[in-house]
Amino acid sequence: MESKLEFGPARQADIDGICALVASAILHMQEQKIFQWDEKYPTREDFLNDLQENTLSVGTIEGKIAVTFTVNQTCEPEYDDGDWQYPNEEYRIIHRLCVNPEFQGRGVAGRTLRHIEEELRRQKVGAVRLDAFTKNPTAIALYTGNGYEKRGFADWRMGRFYLMEKKL
Repeated sequence: MESKLEFGPARQADIDGICALVASAILHMQEQKIFQWDEKYPTREDFLNDLQENTLSVGTIEGKIAVTFTVNQTCEPEYDDGDWQYPNEEYRIIHRLCVNPEFQGRGVAGRTLRHIEEELRRQKVGAVRLDAFTKNPTAIALYTGNGYEKRGFADWRMGRFYLMEKKL
């Protein structure tokens, strides 16, 4: 039976839990030789900024944070280089989607994407964009398996990332 995953806006009281979740996920990724995040990104300040902008969300299972993510319209200049298929659609960008390692392998990431997409459709948003580390096969499989298409790439401090997009 699938555990109930409840979504809502993050609160100030969630910040320590979000930071602990991300630290755990970084260790888990490093064990898999995925060097995507580190002590320089994402930081507590990133999450506090997201919280202040009301763009930080959490998904909980039985009261424990299972996933965190940010959805907004902010992106790095490298996004301008994407070969976007829906340039005239209003879009949002998913940032820092991170599943607590305790809950990985239980469909949390896919359920989170579906939740985000449903919310954006309700807001009449036409497309969603994100970036995925080219050396993170789990993330790439998640996004391509959920209909996201590669639209280019960006080179950042940790390496190359695919720019991806999905029409809603």
